[in-house]
Amino acid sequence: MDQKHSGRCLCGSIRFETSEPLRDVTACHCSQCRRQTGLYYAATSAPVSSLVIEGEKSLTWYRATETARRGFCSQCGSALFWLADDAEDISIMAGAFDEPSGLRMGEHIYCADKGGFYDLPDDGLPRYPGDRSSAN
Repeated sequence: MDQKHSGRCLCGSIRFETSEPLRDVTACHCSQCRRQTGLYYAATSAPVSSLVIEGEKSLTWYRATETARRGFCSQCGSALFWLADDAEDISIMAGAFDEPSGLRMGEHIYCADKGGFYDLPDDGLPRYPGDRSSAN
């Protein structure tokens, strides 16, 4: 996969670019992600140090938990980022990247918390009831 990837929010007030390889997409089915996006959160990640953001005046951070925050556009409401405190990597919404992104789905997490209005896809990917550490 190419190392440079660009993307933006719906209205274009926030644009970003990463300069490192991206992780396969993780689909998070937890209640917070569903409430923020309406379905599940599909995100990749990149090192924080490789992310360049233009239009930061439109970027608003919401403290979602005691250990993480979510970044979104204050103009159009697009969900863009999830960042754990002191993390080296930042999660970036897969749908915010310009196409072709080259991204592919890699796993499902927090499946035990998924919404009752949809079924998990029969895609053969790893599924975890919680985070990756809940595999056992």
